[in-house]
Amino acid sequence: MNLKIMVTGKNRRIASDLCEHLESDRGSFTVKCPAKKAALFDTVPRELPHVIIICLGDETKETVKVFDILKECTKFGGVTIIVVANEEDRSLFMNNTELERMFFIERPVSLFALYDKLNEIERKVEEDMDRGVSMLTEYVNPNSGEEIARKHIVVVDDDIEQLMQIKEHLKEFYRVTIVGSGNNLFKYLEKHTADLILLDYLMPEMDGPEVLNRLRIFPQYRDIPVIFLTGVSEKETVVKTLVDLKPQGYVLKPAKKSEIVAKIIDVLG
Repeated sequence: MNLKIMVTGKNRRIASDLCEHLESDRGSFTVKCPAKKAALFDTVPRELPHVIIICLGDETKETVKVFDILKECTKFGGVTIIVVANEEDRSLFMNNTELERMFFIERPVSLFALYDKLNEIERKVEEDMDRGVSMLTEYVNPNSGEEIARKHIVVVDDDIEQLMQIKEHLKEFYRVTIVGSGNNLFKYLEKHTADLILLDYLMPEMDGPEVLNRLRIFPQYRDIPVIFLTGVSEKETVVKTLVDLKPQGYVLKPAKKSEIVAKIIDVLG
């Protein structure tokens, strides 16, 4: 099989060189992605790569933190992260990242060492496929055991900053997963469960009411409580939707932490 590999990072020269070698030497399918939070958050669940290669270059604490979003993205499946860095960038990355597991390879890149690792990943993927093991696996940090018993909230919004803010509001009380579209929500629910969905009302491609309609069609999803996230200007339309589709309520954006938690408690207890 050919691995799907996503390449990102500030060092575009190395990223381009790697893509060229991976495609010509191994026949790998490569996806280039800008080193931006929104682009990473959108691309990973859409492409579902087996490997993400981050090419660092002249990093700062701020640019390194951009890749923390991959901690959310990789909930969609078993993804191996490989970081290409010199000694200085490696140290900066290790001291500032929230990512839990990755492999480092020094610059200049040894293609032999990289290909050896990719061969190992390829064998593991093939073995999992032969055993019928899903590529979508959920990871729960063993160092935060109390989260296993917490209610699981899935937040759906096309605004990455809004998602991160809501996660900050809720992570003290709930286990929180964030996704950037209705399509990605259904991909996630294929292998995971949710106790409640916070759903943005206005989104491109598939808006909140359409997502809710689809949730109600499938027996395995129809009983999941849904709360709309909506702007003040949409309030009257949302009230009509409440009557037609019967979600469990709505919260006006921008919502305070206390307002979101109070509404969730109204629904879940």
